Amino acid sequence: MPIIESAYKPKYFFRNGFVSTVYSGLIRRVSNVNQERERITLSDGDFIDLDWSYSTEKTNKVIVVLHGLEGNAQRPYMTGVAKLFNQNLVDAVCVNFRGCSGEPNLKYRSYHSGATEDLEDIVNHLISVKHYTEIYFHGISLGGNMVLKYVGERNNAPNQIKGVVAVSVPCDLYGSCKELHTFKNRLYHNNFKKYLVNRLKIKQKQHTDKLSVNEVNSIKTLMDFDDVYTSKSHGFKDALDYYRQCSSLQFLPNIKIPTLIINALNDSFLSAECYPVKEAKENDCLYLEMPKHGGHVGFISKNNIYYNEQRALEFFVK
Repeated sequence: MPIIESAYKPKYFFRNGFVSTVYSGLIRRVSNVNQERERITLSDGDFIDLDWSYSTEKTNKVIVVLHGLEGNAQRPYMTGVAKLFNQNLVDAVCVNFRGCSGEPNLKYRSYHSGATEDLEDIVNHLISVKHYTEIYFHGISLGGNMVLKYVGERNNAPNQIKGVVAVSVPCDLYGSCKELHTFKNRLYHNNFKKYLVNRLKIKQKQHTDKLSVNEVNSIKTLMDFDDVYTSKSHGFKDALDYYRQCSSLQFLPNIKIPTLIINALNDSFLSAECYPVKEAKENDCLYLEMPKHGGHVGFISKNNIYYNEQRALEFFVK
């Protein structure tokens, strides 16, 4: 489809990508979202925790909200989506990826940008157990890459899936990885690495036969983490093989469900390859919106409803 000209125009102070990113990640709060946890068993015997919030009226519609790296279902960028859709008579399920709900998962493996087998289990649960007939997705960052890969890698997605919005998406994982290793992103890089390594230390104690203390201590960068743990624990040769196989960019031409990607041009996490202009122009189901501002998941707007949240609502009900 033609590229969408964005109408997003934040207040002057929030036009700075760093400011909008940090404000949204550290300062924003979303209140009055009552979540109920459901634990489901995955195909390999592990578990995943789903945090539900509901419309005030019975509905057959649900939005599935997927978080980013080291996120969880309580992040404001998750609950903000849930609150808006609940107010518009849509149930919301905020997914905690494996190990992200406050309790270590059972298996040595965890979550990653391309773990669509877990997403498939969730979709099957929503259809066969919950009986929803309209399913929508709102994926953020890593979660955005995951859902784009999910709908693009298969020829026959369930017909209950009606639409996808993916926000601040690292469509090219290697390109985004290189950006995160640059000096301008050192603060973000070090913060992500700290949380990932701290959780890996816990996992190492659970699985001493698979990972040594020395291997954990050898991790100095995010790419090291993917070389030492992510790739090996999920069946990839190394970090580069993981990035190559799991980048959603290669799956975009096969998407057959109405899909909107919102990537800000001042998102410091994204490389040039993460703006799939060619793919959007050649696929009637794929829409690309590239606001000048917004940073990484920082689309601040009026009344604490973020621009990407309002756009998702408009896109799904259009």
